[in-house]
Amino acid sequence: MPDTARLLSHSDLLQLKRWNTPTIYNGWEQITRLDSGAACFNLDETRDFMPQMGPMIGYAVTLVIEPSNAAHRKANPGAGQEYRRYLASVPGPKIVVVQDLDKPRVIGSAWGEVSANMHRALGCVGTITDGAIRDVDEMTNAGFKALARRFCVGHAHVHPVRWGCEVEVFGRRVSPGDLIHADKHGFLVIPPEDQPRLLDAARFMDTNECETVIPAARESAGRSMVETLAALEDSVARFGANVRGKFSREGEW
Repeated sequence: MPDTARLLSHSDLLQLKRWNTPTIYNGWEQITRLDSGAACFNLDETRDFMPQMGPMIGYAVTLVIEPSNAAHRKANPGAGQEYRRYLASVPGPKIVVVQDLDKPRVIGSAWGEVSANMHRALGCVGTITDGAIRDVDEMTNAGFKALARRFCVGHAHVHPVRWGCEVEVFGRRVSPGDLIHADKHGFLVIPPEDQPRLLDAARFMDTNECETVIPAARESAGRSMVETLAALEDSVARFGANVRGKFSREGEW
């Protein structure tokens, strides 16, 4: 999808940010034509270093780094400025997806207090990097969320190698302009064709759970086990019927 294509309004994005990523996935799987949900979320484990900030949602801008290699700065000393111009040219909100060529070994971090504040000023709300971060308290104070592999003390020879290209992080390919929803559970890359119906689907699935299975499970006080089981089975049947009526799918139950 081109960087300038935006299928959702800012209001839609704010509403999608109110739910965690598994809830967004529950809605998404009802509307996608993909055979497997694993086609769009991270396959390798991520770490959310700012879980108290809640979910983030934004459009991918991409970067490739190789902190162990000092030659990149000598080969293209103006890459940093070119990369920042690329960031400024893309409408937000944006999530910076960074592929670290040194992985699985971590040599240095592209992220810290200075870089987080600079990227926040350019409309970026956070990063997903298969490398490292540092200055986590200062990054949090800047309002810049990070999913990463680990912490790191130093920055080594971090310099933009490539940007605005397809990258692969945590077993998932990400292209510039992809819509991403992410939190402590991981991240979901939402195909363009699924974006227009995503908010309605996520809202429906969350409401369906709250009106069927969850209250039936919690309202068990004073019931016998036989009565509780019967109530649960009835709620599961209503949950499934609601999903089939809305999406012609069975849902997770």
